[in-house]
Formats: sequence, C-alpha cells, structure tokens
Amino acid sequence: MSFEISGTIKSIFPEQTFKGGFNKREFLLSKKDGKFEQEFNFECVKDKVELVDHLKEGDAVSVSFDIRCREWQGKYFTNLVAWKITGSGQNASDSSGDEPPFAPEDTVLDEEPPF
Repeated sequence: MSFEISGTIKSIFPEQTFKGGFNKREFLLSKKDGKFEQEFNFECVKDKVELVDHLKEGDAVSVSFDIRCREWQGKYFTNLVAWKITGSGQNASDSSGDEPPFAPEDTVLDEEPPF
C-alpha cells in the first residue's frame, strides 16, 4: 500500500552505505498541520537514492512512499520509504517509474540493521 504527502524539504542528510552494498539517503519533510508544523523523516533506498540529489532545502514537494516495519533484536523500527518525489519547486525530482523500489517480500540481508 502506498501513501502520499506534500510539504517542504527541511533537511537533506548524507548518503549512508552498509555492509553488503545496501545504501540509503534520508531527508526531512515539514508540513503545516493547522497551527503546528509536523516533520517526517523519509529514506530513499537502493537506486532511489538519486531522487534526493536534485532536492534543496525549501523545495515544495509531494512524496509517494511506503511504510515499512522490521524487528531487530526484539525492537521494532518503522521507516517511511520514499520511491517518488515530485514538486512545484524547480529543483524537485521525479522518479523514472511509478513503482516502489522493491516488492514487499524483498528483504535486506545485512549484518547491521538498515536504519
């Protein structure tokens, strides 16, 4: 199941690479919710990391994403995995496809958890 949210890019973080070649890049999206501002931390994984390359802080974007949850050593971690980014900002990027970067049954086998 896919979700979509619109907001403004607040921060962009450096790419991370883990054992086994797994890589990801995170960015922070800010959205006004009534009087309050909400922030959402998204990650782009594998070949979708390049979606973040053309973004700049302050860009207005719409993010299509999946919600993923993994158990690791008795703890549960939930991630917002972006797979398409479009926007009204000149620097917003659009993915080449409209499909998530992996199927729900895909797993990442690493000695370190991908978070």
